[in-house]
Amino acid sequence: MKVCGVDLKGNDAVICLMALDGGLYSLPDCRVKKLSIVDATDVEQLRKFQFDFKKLMTDYQVEHVVIRERMTKGKFAGGAVSFKLEAAIQLADDISVSILSPSKAKEIMKRSHVHMDFQDTGLKQFQEQAFMTALAYLER
Repeated sequence: MKVCGVDLKGNDAVICLMALDGGLYSLPDCRVKKLSIVDATDVEQLRKFQFDFKKLMTDYQVEHVVIRERMTKGKFAGGAVSFKLEAAIQLADDISVSILSPSKAKEIMKRSHVHMDFQDTGLKQFQEQAFMTALAYLER
């Protein structure tokens, strides 16, 4: 199974592709590490973001997208733009999407027998949360 972990921060959707095949995890190369939007009030930019995201998932034959949940209230609440990006991803045709809370991901990883050191993955530091989200989803 190939999944895409997504961490939404500000105007960016940080992504990490991960595959699980025969009990072996792999991190397929991807042409982009994040998709961005400049003006979230522009309908055309939102449509382009949605098209680009869907095209990326189709090109890499991703079976499921898992988005790291953000808080809706409080000190660590996600911004309005990130929720627009989440909606654009969720409403894209032919993409299976779920939301995984950080606390649930942490709980899954605590029970997991798989231990990966993020430093050994070769991913960029800003992709760590997307990586952990994808890994937790595959371990659930």
